[in-house]
Formats: sequence, C-alpha cells, structure tokens
Amino acid sequence: MEVILRDDVKALGKAGELVRVKPGYARNYLLPKGLAYEATEGNKKRIAGESRARATKQAVERDEAQKVATVLAGLVITLTAKAGEGDRLFGSITAQDIAEAVAAKGHQLDKRRIELEHPIKSLGTHTVPVRLGSDVHADLTVTVVPE
Repeated sequence: MEVILRDDVKALGKAGELVRVKPGYARNYLLPKGLAYEATEGNKKRIAGESRARATKQAVERDEAQKVATVLAGLVITLTAKAGEGDRLFGSITAQDIAEAVAAKGHQLDKRRIELEHPIKSLGTHTVPVRLGSDVHADLTVTVVPE
C-alpha cells in the first residue's frame, strides 16, 4: 500500500515522501496516528500544501535556533559539586542540572536538547553538545568546581 507521510517516521522516511508499506502497518499504525495519508490525488495536493507551510516554518525555526546557538556557544556555565580524591564527584552533573543553570542565566533550554552521553562525574571544564534543531548544534562549556 502506498502512503504519503505527514511527519517524519524513524526508519521509514521524511514528511511529504511517498512510501510503500504493508497494508496492516498503514491501517493499524500510520493512518490512525495521523502520521500518513493514503496516496490519492487529493491527498497528494494536500500534502504539497502542507510541505510548503512546513518548509517556511522550519526556516523560521532554523533561524531562531541559529541565534540561540550563537548565544549558547559564548556561554560558560559554572556548577559546584562536592568532590573527593582524584577530582571525582560524589554525585554527578546531569542534563537537568545544566538546563537549570542555563535558565538561571536567563536562557530557556529544554533538558532533552542537551546531549550528554554520560553524566559529568569529574571536576574541570567539559564541552557539552546541545541539539537545537535537526541541523543546528551548539557546544556549551560547563565548568565544574569544588564546593
């Protein structure tokens, strides 16, 4: 069965693409969740209009994300934590802690946008990647000092 994707579906395709899927997958998952339309002529015209609107919205969001990325790139966050021997922290610094510190500086940042592979467990300066959009990334500098 051919369907037109309304949203990006992981391992299937991007929004606006015409893809071929099993009928059960389309009928039981994609169509009820609103992730796709059946591939009819009317739906092809509808999705073309949605694609144009989505493209302009994404351009605006990308510009805003670029502005936030330049602000975050110049921002240095300093956090304090208790540390033991070898500059190892007794706890850890998580994405939530970093998001709260950024909010204290006056910038809103969702903790899910912070891409910490593992929580920070040592003193020093760390570079933390932040994903602000599908193609916009920034590096945030986090300095952990002892209490």
